[in-house]
Amino acid sequence: MKILKKILVALLIVFIIMQFFGPDRNEGDIATVDAFIAETNPPSDVKTILENTCYDCHSDVTAYPWYNKITPVNYWLADHVEEGKEHFNISAWDSYNLKRKEHKIHELVEEVEEKKMPLESYTYTHGDANLTDEQIAAVVAWGNEVRAKYQAQLKTE
Repeated sequence: MKILKKILVALLIVFIIMQFFGPDRNEGDIATVDAFIAETNPPSDVKTILENTCYDCHSDVTAYPWYNKITPVNYWLADHVEEGKEHFNISAWDSYNLKRKEHKIHELVEEVEEKKMPLESYTYTHGDANLTDEQIAAVVAWGNEVRAKYQAQLKTE
């Protein structure tokens, strides 16, 4: 019993020390999404959906919840953001070539249509990120319009 108590105290001390360290935060400038918004021109309802469901993990601007201050949760969230940005980064839109932009919009449409995005783990704590069928249809329609525009441009190249 004494050894168990010592282990628990040691773990508590380690946990407390861990709270003073954390990953870098993804707190860039919201202006980094302007190129994406200007180029893809989403209607206001789709723009709101993107802001509420995509920006946190797929841009350089994350609105962190209060529990992000707790280690190890902050590392888990940082990993989600890093992985999300690897797949699709709205803030890096200007660096994508036309073919890649078309592909990324295609992936966005697929993921939303198949209800793989936003992630279920994200919607647990972000109720406004639970998309209705109407919202999904709006995002898909907008995405397909953008894709068609990019495909037409690719044909002329």
